[in-house]
Amino acid sequence: MSSDDQRAQFQVVTGNESPAIYHQFSPALETATLLFQMAPGLLVPYEFGGVDYEIDGYRKSAWIGTTLMISPIYDVVGPDAVKFLNSICVNDFTNLTTKGLRHAVICNEQGQVLTDGVVIRIGEDRYRTYWLNPPIDYFLKTSGMNVAGEDLSGTEYFIQIAGERSLEILEDAFAADLHDIKFATHRKAVMDGKEVEIIRLGMSGNLAYEIHGPMAEFDEVYRKVWNSGQKFGARKLGMHAYNLFNHTEAGFPNIHLHYPLPWFESGEDMAKYMLANPQYSMYNLNRKLVGSVGEELQARFVTPYDVGWGFLVKFNHEFRGRKALEKIADNPPRTAVTLEWSGDDVGAVFATQFKPGEEACESIGAESEGVFTSNTFRGEAAYRADRVLYNGKDIGISSGRIVSYHYNSMISLGFIDPAYAKEGTELTLIWGTPGTRQMNIRVKVARFPYNGDFIRNENKDVEEIPRHN
Repeated sequence: MSSDDQRAQFQVVTGNESPAIYHQFSPALETATLLFQMAPGLLVPYEFGGVDYEIDGYRKSAWIGTTLMISPIYDVVGPDAVKFLNSICVNDFTNLTTKGLRHAVICNEQGQVLTDGVVIRIGEDRYRTYWLNPPIDYFLKTSGMNVAGEDLSGTEYFIQIAGERSLEILEDAFAADLHDIKFATHRKAVMDGKEVEIIRLGMSGNLAYEIHGPMAEFDEVYRKVWNSGQKFGARKLGMHAYNLFNHTEAGFPNIHLHYPLPWFESGEDMAKYMLANPQYSMYNLNRKLVGSVGEELQARFVTPYDVGWGFLVKFNHEFRGRKALEKIADNPPRTAVTLEWSGDDVGAVFATQFKPGEEACESIGAESEGVFTSNTFRGEAAYRADRVLYNGKDIGISSGRIVSYHYNSMISLGFIDPAYAKEGTELTLIWGTPGTRQMNIRVKVARFPYNGDFIRNENKDVEEIPRHN
């Protein structure tokens, strides 16, 4: 596909042109109430009526989103593909079949997460990766192994369907029985002669799927999926709702959202590579660090154990960061929890903005810390992290603050000392970047994930769901 064909999927509108002008190029933009230019020629739907409306779609029906169409896609090809992936990931790819997948994690020598994403095997010696670039490209080019890398970003569409009725919507769209697709597996399916890959995976916390295929076929596939979704009451989901709201509520810490990545702090050679490739390294190239953690970068970086991914680390092979992670595994200093914020204390912080003669705190009124629009206008990536204390002692950090509309609460994820991770433990969060007014907010360790009233995708028995007739 030519670059012109790819850009046609995300036409940019300028001046006083009507929004209707670009709907002819991408049905995913239809009915959007707010659009966001991610980069020149790349327009994505940011909202379809607001977070509180969109995010609730997964509860009774499903939400349908295309945010992941911005994903870095990178193929690892060659006789040493498995050897290479094993050398850089905490996972073991030796027995990965063409139906399975891995939640892959790449760390630096200190055991800190450089990136994470998904890897599927699509051929004998070909593995497709999502969100592992740019670190994977840097390591591949310096590996000395018999392996090649292909950057395929922008050539493949992603359609996500997440929610209680997502399987019914899929089967209606494909006119086929798809009950056999188990969690963390994928297989091909055909819609009107178009072959796609369906993966059972998602970020809502409950049943969810992804549809992948060549970008040139996106429009027809998306329209049919959305038509089926409407029959079951599905809602469209924009980039705003997908990011922190899904990931924090469902207990999925996420790169570039909950924490920055040490691309410029993992050796001079990697730093030079990232500087030479700013189109890939933008999320960590110009960071703006806010919150009471201040400029302490090392406190913001995480290991797999900090974010609840210790089970992914396999010490049956040699990989980058293994020695550091072996030491951490014996006594992990942090673990992931949900923090539920005191409404009274949040209100007190908010009220400081309206008291003449009193210094105002940083605003706490935003729906979340995911301010992609203002970040882009300023050419920066903002990361908020706040100190979490127990009886005056620092025990970890908080990030990913959101308003959880359905549960009528403000929550965040905490990466804290396991000794204080018991549900119900009362802690203190310090609100305010150093140099600004700071206030204490009482927070409580809450259920993890916060939307744990749903059956997780990995535990869902789809045999209870009616099959397509």
